Amino acid sequence: MKRLFFIFLIAFWLVCPKSISAQTPDAVSKVWVADNGDGTYTNPVLYADYSDPDAVRVGDDYYLTASSFNCIPGLPILHSRDLVNWKLIGHALPKQPPFDVFNKVQHGGGVWAPCIRYNKNEYYIYYPDPDFGIYMVKATNPAGPWSEPLLVQAGKGLIDPSPLWDDDGKAYLVYAFAGSRAGVKSVILINRMAPDGTKLIGNSVMLIDGHKNHPTIEGPKIYKRNGYYYIFAPAGGVPTGWQMVMRSKNVFGPYEDKIVMAQGKTDINGPHQGAWVDTKTGEHWFLNFQDLGAYGRVVHLNPMKWVNDWPVIGVDADGDGCGDPVRTYKKPTIGKTYPKMTPPESDEFNESELGFQWQWHANYQTTWGFPSGNLGFFRLNCIPRPAEAVNLWNVSNMLLQKFPAPEFTAIAKLTFDARFDGEEVGLIVMGLDYGRISFKRENGKLTVESATCKQADKGGKEELSTAQPIETNTIYFRVQVQKGAECTFSYSTDGQTFSTIGNSFKAREGKWIGAKVGFYALRNGIINDAGSADIDWFRIEK
Repeated sequence: MKRLFFIFLIAFWLVCPKSISAQTPDAVSKVWVADNGDGTYTNPVLYADYSDPDAVRVGDDYYLTASSFNCIPGLPILHSRDLVNWKLIGHALPKQPPFDVFNKVQHGGGVWAPCIRYNKNEYYIYYPDPDFGIYMVKATNPAGPWSEPLLVQAGKGLIDPSPLWDDDGKAYLVYAFAGSRAGVKSVILINRMAPDGTKLIGNSVMLIDGHKNHPTIEGPKIYKRNGYYYIFAPAGGVPTGWQMVMRSKNVFGPYEDKIVMAQGKTDINGPHQGAWVDTKTGEHWFLNFQDLGAYGRVVHLNPMKWVNDWPVIGVDADGDGCGDPVRTYKKPTIGKTYPKMTPPESDEFNESELGFQWQWHANYQTTWGFPSGNLGFFRLNCIPRPAEAVNLWNVSNMLLQKFPAPEFTAIAKLTFDARFDGEEVGLIVMGLDYGRISFKRENGKLTVESATCKQADKGGKEELSTAQPIETNTIYFRVQVQKGAECTFSYSTDGQTFSTIGNSFKAREGKWIGAKVGFYALRNGIINDAGSADIDWFRIEK
């Protein structure tokens, strides 16, 4: 009987491999892997728009979060053991408050530069919403669940908070201002904070005015080492700036400052804003971003050392105390070797939850779409177009993910159940300019067309290709992205032979985010049983 039972188990495993999918290894990207496999790595370690990264080490583990702006779920949480190979393990913000605001797309609003810390067996993330104030969420497990956002300090234009719990039990929060909201910028302030991290106490104190030497100073991160308080703060603007560090023996200053990393003679522009972390072996590293336009603000890893109680980030060949960022370097020495790992990209849509790589442009509404689990597809419903829309800029029900590499191909298979004329589903590359390929029903017939839209954020009009008639409701959409973010759309009815449609276009970043690729489904007006598309799979390939 036991033998028959084991034979049954083996047969079940062979014919039902999906039943143990949770045990299968994570897929590694086909288009960008930072780990060179020879003890070195190549920057960026995350070739995707994880802007304003911040990280913390707890034991052998590193956890990183980043800005997510209007995209939901927000506050991504990534995990690594070696600072080079990263896995996306969840999000700390499933829904963004205030709900009445973020239930519709708010380009450039929402979560700006967050800060993640570990204190008394809990993980804390402080994040700013420049229109509402500074929020805090916390968890005992970084994979979640996280607490509901608590508004620690209301205020317009407050950004980039970073907490410090001092040795004497006192707590502080440093932050900056967004000039677009506050009318004030290029200063760093500090405020006392309740030890439980839930509110600020008393008034703020200015620590530096950067207008003269460090214009657009922002993104402060506060640390303590060897009796010094350190504030790491970028300045000089996002694509062109540098990394500055301030230090003082008194938390309220006065502080002296020094530039510790700049572009130098490298091709890595604006290297700044990020996180200082150490290893258990005594090494020091800095995670920062580089602005690559349509590809977003990608994450670099730079070596760091301490010289006369000042950090030096990157490689300081001339010994002036200001390092240059590295392109390729020896991996951190941690005493172990870990397998290659990258955030997810492709999705077979065979699970009961969406892959962590997907985000909506606003707070998710159930009617937009849902996974089907063992049915093997994601159902995307045709939602009424916004009444005021002149293009797709203000469409909220976009299911999108980040560009994963300088060159890649995205292919999707879907089946369109169009019930009424004016319904459409499309594959889109979304940004300030966008391009799309769509499946539409008009006059009872199905057609494929493509469109590009320049300056979508300013009300630009779409330029349409000639519509091509299609006799089947199952189709393959493809977009090929070349260096420089040049995008070409094509389609196929058999998954083998693809026909290019429309002209290629150059993708652009969105509002504070990189360009994104994914899906939308729309219709004209409201009906009691709208059409839908079943997305069988989405794959990122070379």
